[in-house]
Amino acid sequence: MRLKLETFGKARGRNVAAAWIQAVRIQFVPPSFIPAMLAAAMAWARWQVFDPFAFLLVVIGVTVHHFGLNMLDDVLDYLHAVDRAWGDEKNPYTGGSGVLTEGLLTVRELKWGVAVCYSLTVAIWLYLATLKGWPVFAIGAVGILSSIFYTVPPVKFAYRGFGELGLLVNFGPVLVMGSYYVQRQTLDMEPLIVSLVPGFLMWSMIVINEIPDYEEDRLSGKMNLVARFGRKAGVVLYLAGLACAFGVLAGSVLFGVAPLPLLLGLAALPTALQSVRILRVNYLDRLKMIPANIAIIKVYLITGVAMVVGYLICGVTGC
Repeated sequence: MRLKLETFGKARGRNVAAAWIQAVRIQFVPPSFIPAMLAAAMAWARWQVFDPFAFLLVVIGVTVHHFGLNMLDDVLDYLHAVDRAWGDEKNPYTGGSGVLTEGLLTVRELKWGVAVCYSLTVAIWLYLATLKGWPVFAIGAVGILSSIFYTVPPVKFAYRGFGELGLLVNFGPVLVMGSYYVQRQTLDMEPLIVSLVPGFLMWSMIVINEIPDYEEDRLSGKMNLVARFGRKAGVVLYLAGLACAFGVLAGSVLFGVAPLPLLLGLAALPTALQSVRILRVNYLDRLKMIPANIAIIKVYLITGVAMVVGYLICGVTGC
């Protein structure tokens, strides 16, 4: 007997505010602002520097940017017939937000949302660049251009098997190093290495979201790694991302790159292992996979927040 699940949009009705909340996919936005928090905590703990105004601008900028990216991907995937209405078969953590397939918003409305979000992002980026220096401009340009060409032709690297790597780099080193530079006006090895933890977790998050969409992605030509190599390979890629994330976390402390309290991030390991067990058994069933989709979100939140707390402890204790 298959599980029954009411689609996310239908659960909310046609309320306009709820439709926009659904469109920006808030559940997937922490990978933007948690790396910024991690970078700021690191700069304060290690060098006793913290610019609260700049930090606030960074958090607002990266969050709004992620809103725009989510909506832009929705529009282009919808126009390329990647996202389809699945009714009771819809996994709410994959296949886009569903606002277009369910008729909650129009393509035109979503395009306006993208324009507003990217305009605000660019304004904050340029303002921070004038305050903090040209490296902020360069790092921000990488992040913004990568998000645009993730699905925008002719590049659309998410369709060519480079989307996972792009998200790893942008939601890891780019976000952390950019946020760190805003605080310190210099680049160091520690934030680069530590940034790989959220980067690899983002890799696993995108891979597990691609597994239920395997058939639709292949039919539409969105040849991500799972579409290219299969769902069973996707399970391996998911596990590899988790192994690399927690391996970098433990190794950075073991080799003296990061402080001992950062090991608090390993608190998410049991949840990560649970997600792997669920995925290995249910990777062919888009609905039974849902607990694994939820688990990776929890893993990211627990790990990211615990690492921030670890640096704050380090700053207070002087480790």
